[in-house]
Amino acid sequence: MKEFIDYILQFGSLNEHQIELISKKATELELQKDDYFSEAGKISNQVGFVLEGIVRVCYYNNKGEEITKYFIDENNLVVDLESFETETPSTAYVQATTDCKILIFSRKNWRELSDTIIGWDAIVHKLISKALRQKVERRSPLVSEDATTRYLMFLEIYPNIVNRVPLSYVASYLGITQSSLSRIRKNIR
Repeated sequence: MKEFIDYILQFGSLNEHQIELISKKATELELQKDDYFSEAGKISNQVGFVLEGIVRVCYYNNKGEEITKYFIDENNLVVDLESFETETPSTAYVQATTDCKILIFSRKNWRELSDTIIGWDAIVHKLISKALRQKVERRSPLVSEDATTRYLMFLEIYPNIVNRVPLSYVASYLGITQSSLSRIRKNIR
């Protein structure tokens, strides 16, 4: 819980009573590798904060191929925001790529925090803005580069991930085959 409190205090101030309330509203969820935090076709009903491990957001394209959109590691929020906010079915999967511990807030508890804590919505807005900026910053430079450059940039963007997740997920994220990724890794050593 301390990690989450430290994280949100970057975006606004809270008093001890508010911090205690937040602590009471959270529960800890343990996911095993390959378990889903949320699934396509279902409504996302919780907001999470990754304490340990890595999750990935993925979907299936029209050819039935699994595509990794991005990774979320420790000390970051995990939520399918559109599904959570609009209460509509998600279009993506959020899957544990390692064993994970995630602090979770149900929709009811998240709303109670919003209704009870003055300034909570402003903090959440700043959190979401930061997450969206990171998502764009991490994805945009990869679009126009060659595969080797995309991999080197991936190593800069996600320095703690490459040795913790299957290379097939990294290849999918980069938009290349796993054999191409193996060649690239061999050539840059």
